[in-house]
Amino acid sequence: MATKKLGKQTVKFDHPPVIIATATTVGPKEGEGPLSSYFDTILSDDLYGEKSWELAESKMLRETVKTAVQKANKNITDMEYMLSGDLLNQLMSASFAARDLGIPFFGLYGACSTMTESLSLGAMLIDGGYATHLVAVTSSHFSSAERQFRFPLELGNQRPLTAQWTVTGAGAAILASYGQGPRITHVTTGKVIDLGIKDANNMGAAMAPAASDTITMHFQDTGFTPESYDLIVTGDLGAIGKEITEEMVYDQGYNITKVYEDCGLMIFDNKAQDTHAGGSGCGCSASVFCGYIYKQMLEKKLNRVLLISTGALLSTTSAQQGQTIPGIAHAVTITNHI
Repeated sequence: MATKKLGKQTVKFDHPPVIIATATTVGPKEGEGPLSSYFDTILSDDLYGEKSWELAESKMLRETVKTAVQKANKNITDMEYMLSGDLLNQLMSASFAARDLGIPFFGLYGACSTMTESLSLGAMLIDGGYATHLVAVTSSHFSSAERQFRFPLELGNQRPLTAQWTVTGAGAAILASYGQGPRITHVTTGKVIDLGIKDANNMGAAMAPAASDTITMHFQDTGFTPESYDLIVTGDLGAIGKEITEEMVYDQGYNITKVYEDCGLMIFDNKAQDTHAGGSGCGCSASVFCGYIYKQMLEKKLNRVLLISTGALLSTTSAQQGQTIPGIAHAVTITNHI
């Protein structure tokens, strides 16, 4: 019997895991944004001393894990699992980082939902008694993502106003069965939702239905309301997807407007930095949560947060074959109070 299950899609933990430390690494553009003071490392060069953007992204992920472990006053050997993923084929960044770190590795692909996917599964491992310490981490890189999913940067293609700017960033969270810090109390696992969007330059619209569905199911399963939270924050819907999500959730009877933000609109100053609809990428929610939101929770400026990382499950193959773009979103409740 699933004794920890609430409703259809939510789990409530008996022994809520603690997030004892986080770390972030971001690129130069992110370091010029409004959240710059909350990041641990800001790169001056997005190649990070490597020969390719893909290797730079893997190094970024690897070094972020090391920083998080150090901030937790632990050793790499204390990490029993590493749950990680990225946007590249065969999870190149995460796999190469796991090779170098030597931590037992679960490779995850949820596109830009990977941060809450890794937090969800990591929390289940901790609460289930299968680990004492683990790291949940993900990354993205503007240049590697553009090369794989859109156009070579050398072409200088004009981006439509619906397009988003993939965040160059990585965020890592150390989860533990004991210690001080905010705790993960609930996980709502999302379903794949596809309402027929085909435009790879309008990811927000493709992901919004999944975000709306997960948020609504979270409220229905738990009995929580928007007023239960200081902040409800999606991963990377941007301006267009955020507006659609607000409307769709409202149609289901929940007004989240007063407490709702999107990481893609927080990490950049869209007008000053010309990011069009906002930020995107696995590293978007990872760096905003592990940087800004986590520190706000440590300072008790935020006490209960619903984090919903959002992903567009397309590939170059599916896009070239004219397929629609399925979306996915996973939610975690993170709180200072049990």
